[in-house]
Amino acid sequence: MAFRPERPDRHPYHGGMEWPKDGSTQKVDVAAGVRLAVHQVGEGPPLLLIPGLGTDHHAFLWNIRDLSQHWRCLVLDQRGIGLSDATPGPYDMALLADDAARVIERLAPSGAFVFGVSMGGMVAQHLAIRHPKLVAALVLGCTGPGGSLAVRADPADTRLLLGGDARDPALAYRVACQVLYERRWREEHPEVVEDAVHWRATHPVRPGVFAAHWEAIRHHDTGDRLPEIQAPTLVLHGTADVVMPPGNGALLQERIPGARLHWLPGRGHMFFQEDPAATVRWLQEHLRLVAAHSG
Repeated sequence: MAFRPERPDRHPYHGGMEWPKDGSTQKVDVAAGVRLAVHQVGEGPPLLLIPGLGTDHHAFLWNIRDLSQHWRCLVLDQRGIGLSDATPGPYDMALLADDAARVIERLAPSGAFVFGVSMGGMVAQHLAIRHPKLVAALVLGCTGPGGSLAVRADPADTRLLLGGDARDPALAYRVACQVLYERRWREEHPEVVEDAVHWRATHPVRPGVFAAHWEAIRHHDTGDRLPEIQAPTLVLHGTADVVMPPGNGALLQERIPGARLHWLPGRGHMFFQEDPAATVRWLQEHLRLVAAHSG
C-alpha cells in the first residue's frame, strides 16, 4: 500500500529562496498504486534532475532558476521522498532507475537529458544502463561506481553523514552538514545550514524510507557495466568532497566510454549548491555540445 503525503508547507529553503511559483507538479504512475511527484519548471529540451539520499526537489533550489532558462526541468521526488508515494522496502537501484524511466516515458517519451547527484547519480547510472534509449545525455555529480571499485569515505565521515547518534531529524541533518558542505564554505554560509535543518525538521523522511534508500546505496555496483553506458557523459566532482571521495569521479570517467570529467576545486559534496553558477555553466556546455552533435 502506497502512502500519499499531504503537500508540505512552503517555508523558504536556503536563505529565503523559494521554489519558482510558475512551476507545476505532476504525479506519474510508475507502478500499480505508486505515483511519483515530478516538479516541472521552464521550457525547452527536457532535463530530468534526480536528487540524492533523503532529499526532494528542493536540493536543486539554487539551480532551478538558471537551469529552467535553458531546459524544461523535470525534478523528481524519488520513491518515498517529498510528495511521492512510499512503498515498503527494500529498495534497490534497479527499482529506482525503472521509476525514473517511467517518468521519462510519460513526460519526455523521446528521451531526456539526465542530471543525477550523489545517490541520484547512482540511479542515473543504472537508468542509462537499463534504459539507454531514454537517456540522451548524462551528467553525474558527486557520485561513484560503488562495489569493489569504490573509493570509500572515512568511516567517521560516513557516520556523520548518517547523523551520528542523533535521533531527532533536525539534529541528525545538522550533524550531516558537517561533511555535506566544504568546511570553510559552511562556516561562511550558516544561513544555508539553518534553513536546511529547519526544512528537515518540518519535512522529515518517512520512517523506513531513509533506511531503504541507504540499503540501495550499499548494494549499488555498476563497475563492470559502466562501459555499457552509451549516453555522452559529463562527470562533475568537488575536490573537497569527503562523502564521495574524488577518486570515484575519476573512476567513472575512466570506465564510461568518452566521458569527460570536470573538477570543482575546493568544493564539497554539495558542489551544486556551493557553486551553482559553475554547475549550470558546465551543464550548459555539455548539453549544448550533445545537442549540436545529435542535430
